[in-house]
Amino acid sequence: MERMSGPYPIRGAVHVPESELRWRFSRSSGPGGQHVNTSDTQAELRFDLAATTALPEVWKERALERLSGRLTDGGVLVVRASEHRSQWRNREAAARRLAELLAEATAPPARPRRPKKKPRALVERRLREKRRRSDVKKGRSGRAGWD
Repeated sequence: MERMSGPYPIRGAVHVPESELRWRFSRSSGPGGQHVNTSDTQAELRFDLAATTALPEVWKERALERLSGRLTDGGVLVVRASEHRSQWRNREAAARRLAELLAEATAPPARPRRPKKKPRALVERRLREKRRRSDVKKGRSGRAGWD
């Protein structure tokens, strides 16, 4: 497993420095036995996307738009991890999730699809098949040959 500790790479040479991240730890729900009642293993990572200087301005605008449903109080992105029993592993999971979210949100938009012209053979084959089906259905009626 890859160990992560800041700065966290997003894409290319762009990194999120540890100084722009705010960590909070709390008790995690789920299994853990006696250990679960005494340790703060859930990791909560807060990243102020609106105020960051680590991302290029274009990326920041794109991420703010795409992550608008996930942002809290003025542009703060919150990521939680509690799937592991260790605080350190939850911290790594939250950091990895943040980096993946930012990489996806800052990716350039997909190129618009340009519809291609359908080949003439395809159109002719479709029309020929329609005519054949029509003839088959006409042949099923009791009035075949009356037309």
